[in-house]
Amino acid sequence: MELAPLYNPRGVEERWQKIWEEERLYHADVDAPGETYVIAVPPPNVTGALHMGHALNGSIQDALIRWHRMRGFNTLWQPGFDHAGIATQAVVERELRGEGTSRLELGREAFVERVWAWLHEYGGVIMSQFRRLGCSLDYERERFTMDDGYVRAVMRFFVHLYERGWLFRDNRIVNWCSDCRTSISDLEVEYLDVDDTLTYAGYPLVDGEGGISVATVRPATILADVAVAVHPDDERYTSLIGKNVQVPVVDRAVPVIADERVDPEFGTGAVKITPGHDPMDFDIGRDHGLPELTVIGLDGRMTGDVPDGYAGLTEDEAAERVVQWLKDNDRLEKREHYRHAVGHCERSQTRIQPLVSLQWWCDMKPMAGAALESIESGRVTFHPPSQNRVALDWLKNIRPWNVSRQLWWGHQLPIWYCDNGHVTCAEETPSACAECGSTALARDEDVLDTWFSSALWPFATLGWPDDTPELRRYYPGDVNSTAREIIFLWEARMVMAGLELMGDIPFDDVIIHSTVLAGDGRRMSKSLRNGVDPIDLIDEHGADATRYGLLKMTSTQDVRFSTQPIEEGRRLANKLWNASRLLLMAGGGEVVARPDSAEERWIFARIDGTRAEIEADLDRFDFSHAVERLYHLTFDDFCDWYLEAIKPRLGDDDVRATAFAALERLLTLLHPVLPHVTEEIWSHLPARESRLIVAPWPEPAPADAPGEIERAQTAARIYRRSGVRIRLDGDAARIFEAVVRPSENGQGDVDAERARVQKEIERSERMLANEKFVANAAPDVVAAEREKLEQYRAELDALG
Repeated sequence: MELAPLYNPRGVEERWQKIWEEERLYHADVDAPGETYVIAVPPPNVTGALHMGHALNGSIQDALIRWHRMRGFNTLWQPGFDHAGIATQAVVERELRGEGTSRLELGREAFVERVWAWLHEYGGVIMSQFRRLGCSLDYERERFTMDDGYVRAVMRFFVHLYERGWLFRDNRIVNWCSDCRTSISDLEVEYLDVDDTLTYAGYPLVDGEGGISVATVRPATILADVAVAVHPDDERYTSLIGKNVQVPVVDRAVPVIADERVDPEFGTGAVKITPGHDPMDFDIGRDHGLPELTVIGLDGRMTGDVPDGYAGLTEDEAAERVVQWLKDNDRLEKREHYRHAVGHCERSQTRIQPLVSLQWWCDMKPMAGAALESIESGRVTFHPPSQNRVALDWLKNIRPWNVSRQLWWGHQLPIWYCDNGHVTCAEETPSACAECGSTALARDEDVLDTWFSSALWPFATLGWPDDTPELRRYYPGDVNSTAREIIFLWEARMVMAGLELMGDIPFDDVIIHSTVLAGDGRRMSKSLRNGVDPIDLIDEHGADATRYGLLKMTSTQDVRFSTQPIEEGRRLANKLWNASRLLLMAGGGEVVARPDSAEERWIFARIDGTRAEIEADLDRFDFSHAVERLYHLTFDDFCDWYLEAIKPRLGDDDVRATAFAALERLLTLLHPVLPHVTEEIWSHLPARESRLIVAPWPEPAPADAPGEIERAQTAARIYRRSGVRIRLDGDAARIFEAVVRPSENGQGDVDAERARVQKEIERSERMLANEKFVANAAPDVVAAEREKLEQYRAELDALG
């Protein structure tokens, strides 16, 4: 069967995705030989759909997995889902509201059954989308954080931490979503710029004249003020430190305290301290032994612990009454516009309400020490290296982790309370209180934060806590790839959990991939409606082109999305297809390298040289340079020079056999990036014994590149730019004529071209002699300038 005249990604890609999976070429065999190479894919939400971050991360991981599979490693790319407590519960609750009922009416057991029913019907869509991208995950090993075995692992982890004395219950400040009715992690808080009003209120001294002016954007929380704080070095307020002032509306006497965390530039430099409703105020309050008053409840409305007329009001309604009181009592000094970032729940887009709540917490410091050592010693390395410091700084300043969530869907805390108030922590339901023997036990209704279960992902997916063959074979893994906002909530916690439970790090390298921004430089988000659906890109350009384009975009940590690299990937796939079709239409025969001519020896030298460069790129996770090298090797070297040079001789069996051998090597280098089009072409080459996905990666075959091609390329640049013909002979002349096919008419101005090249050499030499340019410019820019200088010098020599 011949290659079709035009390459159609859709038909080719879907067919090969099915074949690879049906032939179990993605499957990791625990008994297979070879060194292991393991990546546990960061588990996406079971309710989620493929977004740009997933697509980029999937492309990165699949390129690594395919590369190592071809190199003979026993590869495991572990797939699975996170149960996504808040997101999943919110979806099902929304469905229930549409039916005129609620989870409270159903009850916990029936609600959980309803969630499972919903997931069986609608969940897990993202795995089919990973297939569309060509991700060679071991789908047979798909795991879910609510599987029975995984739940047992989570319970074991919680009990282990409890027995270590690192879990405690305390009233501390949390990110509360009054719409979802649960605390949420920092990762689930989205900071949005909002327009607020800064209200300046007077707090008079309790004894004597005068007072202090305080600015706030939340007048309703004045009702819970317990202090006013100033910076200790702020001379404006030195005389007031230690005195008492009167809180507006409630007439509460509170102290003026000094604390270095106060920003003297904000408002008047004096800030109200409300530990019950502000994270920094909470820390200041704990350090100064201040009371923790709360006046806003879990429903986002004012509680009963407020003056008459306030209970039941929303915060905005209460703020209006406070401001009116300030006006009526001559305490309102001024109000002004204030724009700032405010935390919102990423699920409901509701403004986060910092609240003090009784929750379960984990003291992270005991586990942080071992994780710190693993990063500082280089056992765990972040890429780019700048992210090492981010992880280290977080670990050194680690805070207690709020592990409980006020949900019904998730891992219910293995905590039971007896009627005497004692706590029992056990993996299974206890028969009696461990402390007093009471059989009147009630289980804590909260569930664990999903990040608690994610910390176990690298080894719980392999069967921990059981001693299984998979765990012994595939732990520890090799690489984890994720976004930088996950460093704290995922990577660091997986390292801590791995060291604590398994005695070893879960991976050696952490790739912090680029963040793909919208075209205008803003972050892609649902709220801004500026996201790009990767499936739309695959539908339009194909999976291979999308993968290529995303990998090309990874040159910096923040990159603006553009379809240009994806279109470049599509052109590359088409060029490769057309070149392969040309060779196949010339006839069949052997696939044996018998390089004889200059261009044949040159292309094998270029392929091997690029192989070495790509290996170095992939070893340091430099995907942008790797795909760029593949593009130039395919487009420029193989198609535009080698293939054009041999085209007149394709009727020769040896020339054709050598061309097939060169194409075979090229396809293997391209496969980790463009798996579908390369596998399709591979299947049409003569004498195929295996699929390309499991074909061996080319062994090093160093060879010197003949100089004839370089001389022909130098002559071609000069001719195409100026019309000047350089005198060539032998193979260089033959290759130049075959590739460039110059016109017989006309001759360019040699003197003018020589002067132009000399001027370019002088310009380039000045740039490279500039120490500031060499030191401060991007390495790629400096290297490109040096390459241009060498080309200009070669052109000047050719011009005479």
